[in-house]
Amino acid sequence: MRNEREKMLAGELYDALDAELVKGRDRARDLCQILNATREGDQGVRRQILKDLLGKGGDSAWLQPPFYCDYGTNIELGERVYFNFNCVILDVCKVTIGDFAFFGPAVQIYTATHPLNAALRRTQEFGKPITIGSDVWVGGGAIICPGVTIGSKTVIGAGSVVTKSIPDGVLAVGNPCRVVRAITD
Repeated sequence: MRNEREKMLAGELYDALDAELVKGRDRARDLCQILNATREGDQGVRRQILKDLLGKGGDSAWLQPPFYCDYGTNIELGERVYFNFNCVILDVCKVTIGDFAFFGPAVQIYTATHPLNAALRRTQEFGKPITIGSDVWVGGGAIICPGVTIGSKTVIGAGSVVTKSIPDGVLAVGNPCRVVRAITD
């Protein structure tokens, strides 16, 4: 039988109040609080916190505090990923981001979601993984919803709400986010 963490990562219904999961969230929130209290001159401290917090990529990622996440361990970043101020990642499932992806301020990435059935929602939740390719730019205030894939070399306009997957090499904007055109050289 799977434990609650295994169910969570598999995208199945799980109990978010499970002691192991609460401990994992507490760990991430403590690390985020320490990160968010650092000063610009504390680059070495920030780097170590990111290595401890993230599942992968903490050695080259640049996160401008404040930054918030649920677990951190479910976030896998490629080389030189950049997050501007006030980004949030709810990583109950895997969040995989390719190399040189840039995120404007206040971008929110949500793998977490909840059942539509109210009685079930009282005790269970679930998630869907998110994958973002390399060389992606996500404009400030964008929201990326559970289960979305964003292709490499794509630009997501500021304030967009990405509810469905977006292919490689396009400009996509709006609420809901839609492809406007291909990006050509």
